[in-house]
Amino acid sequence: MDVRTRNNVTVTGREDGPVLLLAHGFGCDQNLWRLVVPVLAEEFRVVLFDHVGSGRSHPDAWDASRYSSLEGYADDVLEICRELDLRDVTFVGHSVSSMIGVLAVRREPERFAGLVLLVPSPCYIDEGDYRGGFSKEDVEELLESLDSNYLGWSAAMAPMIMGNPERPELGEELTNSFCRTDPDMARVFARTTFLSDNREDLAGVSVPTLVVRCVPDAIAPPEVAEFVRDRIPGSVLVTLDGATGHCPQLSAPEATAGAIASFVRKR
Repeated sequence: MDVRTRNNVTVTGREDGPVLLLAHGFGCDQNLWRLVVPVLAEEFRVVLFDHVGSGRSHPDAWDASRYSSLEGYADDVLEICRELDLRDVTFVGHSVSSMIGVLAVRREPERFAGLVLLVPSPCYIDEGDYRGGFSKEDVEELLESLDSNYLGWSAAMAPMIMGNPERPELGEELTNSFCRTDPDMARVFARTTFLSDNREDLAGVSVPTLVVRCVPDAIAPPEVAEFVRDRIPGSVLVTLDGATGHCPQLSAPEATAGAIASFVRKR
């Protein structure tokens, strides 16, 4: 299957500008970048796509075995880059896609100019001195709830993930995004996400990296971003002013776009 069809690839912005490849997180699709894209498109060539199983990706491309590991999603990222002949790419990964970007960069560092990790988490489960934000029992309960009632889980979890309770329309948008996702595919992606552990992969990142966090964030506590910053050589940590929750591209699009653009300009 053609890569553009498989991942619903779209390209916008300046044809001669530096390339940004934007990757959405679990339960989302490329539409959640819509508020930052017009700002970035004035200066950059912006490439968007939907992970297989999300958005308008082709349903026939779904393979539960391939996508039971983040490596399967990293394979797709690299195939998109090859198909479009993208070079000097700055990969911008939201949430779990941050680690998908880490895996892709480790495998083909020569193709990437930089990495932006937006509210990343290399491991969601607390272990020893590491605080991922969830106990093992928390994650097991979360996945059991998702398995038994995906729509109910989505309605309960999306507002918590989004944060910003004073702006309920944001939580409603994320709920709707979750509910548009095929439940069987979402269950696989959820397990892949919440049971992943990419802490050991961070040290192998060899391109300039920006780590972006929001405070508070119910999914990725502030300590997680510090852990990522400390493990990726030479990386820089930025806390978005006034941005809370786990989806700053919706809740604080101007600050998010500004942080991305500033990082690319400084390289």
